[in-house]
Amino acid sequence: MVRLASPPQTVTNRSPLLQSFAPIAAVATTPQAIQALKPLWESGEVTLYVPSELAAETDSPFVKSYGESLREMLPTLWQTHQGFVFYLAIGAVVRLIAPLLQDKTRDPAVVVVDGANHVISLSGGHQGGADCLTRTIAALLGAEPILTGGANELDLPGVDVLGLPFGWRKGNGNWTGVSAAVARLGRVQVIQEAGSTLWQQHLPMGHPFLFSEEIEERPDGRIWISPLQRRFSPEADYPKVQWHPRVLWVGVGCERGTSRQLIEFAIQEVCRSAHLAEDAIAGIATIDIKSDEAGILELCRDRQWALKCFTAEELRSIEVPTPSEVVEVEVGTPSVSEAAAICASQIFSDFSNSMDSADSSPIDRLRVSKKIVRQEGQPGAVTVAIAQAEREYTGRTGQLWLVGIGPGELNQITPAAQAAISQADAVIGYSLYMDLVRSLLRPGQIVETLPITQERQRAERAIDLANWGLTVAVISSGDCGIYGMAGLVLEQLRSIGWNGKTPDVRVFPGITALQSVASRVGAPLMHDFCAISLSDLLTPWQVIEQRLAAAAQADFVTALYNPRSQSRTQQMAIAQQILLQYRAPETPVAIVRSVYRPEEQIRLTTLGELDVETIDMLTTVLIGNRSTRLHEHWMITPRGYLGFGEAEPSSNPQVNPQIDPQT
Repeated sequence: MVRLASPPQTVTNRSPLLQSFAPIAAVATTPQAIQALKPLWESGEVTLYVPSELAAETDSPFVKSYGESLREMLPTLWQTHQGFVFYLAIGAVVRLIAPLLQDKTRDPAVVVVDGANHVISLSGGHQGGADCLTRTIAALLGAEPILTGGANELDLPGVDVLGLPFGWRKGNGNWTGVSAAVARLGRVQVIQEAGSTLWQQHLPMGHPFLFSEEIEERPDGRIWISPLQRRFSPEADYPKVQWHPRVLWVGVGCERGTSRQLIEFAIQEVCRSAHLAEDAIAGIATIDIKSDEAGILELCRDRQWALKCFTAEELRSIEVPTPSEVVEVEVGTPSVSEAAAICASQIFSDFSNSMDSADSSPIDRLRVSKKIVRQEGQPGAVTVAIAQAEREYTGRTGQLWLVGIGPGELNQITPAAQAAISQADAVIGYSLYMDLVRSLLRPGQIVETLPITQERQRAERAIDLANWGLTVAVISSGDCGIYGMAGLVLEQLRSIGWNGKTPDVRVFPGITALQSVASRVGAPLMHDFCAISLSDLLTPWQVIEQRLAAAAQADFVTALYNPRSQSRTQQMAIAQQILLQYRAPETPVAIVRSVYRPEEQIRLTTLGELDVETIDMLTTVLIGNRSTRLHEHWMITPRGYLGFGEAEPSSNPQVNPQIDPQT
């Protein structure tokens, strides 16, 4: 009898790349258009609408008929979908959607696929997400994205979307006016009082933002980033807007059965009197015996607030300005609202990229000490206190995307990997690899590079950002799961007790070095093969020697990764000698440096004549087996079809005669 340690898990094949735009409707009117959009609708993330006669010919649950008239059905879809992809002429799409457009803050994203070459962001570029959707679809279809916004031309994030990755909420103000000031490179003052400053650190040179509260001349626009609620006069001489990072935690104490209406009224009154924006609220904090309080649960659900509950013991350990003996007798702690607000704010402490000082004491985080609020016509009272966290609450489930970028040439990166890099909030990798994907990066992304020896630091940084709620792409050359970052990231997650769900992890495979090298020299991998890294930084050299000997004896075609560096100069020579104990000196060898990159170098030689001095860390070495042959500058390992591939007797007397090279 076989017992499973845990129930088998169901693994979904659905792509995460389009989930944030769902539901998405695509429209095609010809068989050619249906085929062109197939990478979208066959993933299950997009529903394709076609004429009834074409729907009957397409056997897929993701292809539906729009009936007799697309114009009549479109208004219904418009109310239920976040994104639209049209494979139609732009003029036709404009006429279709014109009667439906209402407000750019509410309209869905509209993207047009113009033949096989271009994907155009037509409407809702910033706030609707059409620019991001356009990049993703262009990558999946192998087309060029066309973005028309002024900020894109300047390589700047849109003013009205720069806070979205961090979960900020848009306040009031003249957004069109400030966006126009940025587009013409006017002087836009930024006053940031809370929230992450990461967006500032990744702006291009020559950006128009002024990060100072004191400037000599009147600015052309101003951006406030603050939990405070400010009111802007319509007669102001320059436009102003405000973002509200969700840094406020509202501590709540109430009697059992207190209505949602009273709890919401109390929070609104306290925020109003303290000039705090309700949009800056991250969530409610309270004692654990209130975790099932109907009024609190209903309010958090409707306002999309988090709920954090703490035990009386946890709350009792927090110093507060206004403790109560009565409360302590009642629930076992002298404070609920103040202590809970402080406890919640401590969860979101950091952090190197926050505005507040980590040296401040917990009690200093209180923006509002406890207030007791009553409402006429409602029984009972609610106690409210508000604390400010150092790091904002994003309200998002973080994503960790482990991406293989192949050998480095853009057209050798899979469409899904290209889309993942373009869509991610943050991209982390070795500087050389980042340079290879530079054209896939977009304005506003967090792009961080760390040296080649700091893989663990890269993994830790990526996990920290993903746990915060960002979508993070960690890039590796070749395939991320073959001597790449995937294993290290997963190991690190396991060491910190990862539950396998949060953050969500996806792996985007890439073409690994041995495949890339093989494609440049012929068909050397047609029979059994293996890969061995000669780097002894993580693996003892004795173990590497054992693996080399075993691979040579087993007659595997062998790919050698990390063959030689400035500090490791002897390993390749030793590997050559080990292999020569079991392989003939005339065994073909391919030495390929910087495969598929502009500086690519290819040399074909033999195991006996291999010059280790020509090899470095950018080189992959491919060593044939006893059947591998060179023919007109091509390296071929026969598989044995039609009687071909018979091994010739080796001239090396040390070769193990018991090994059949065809097995």
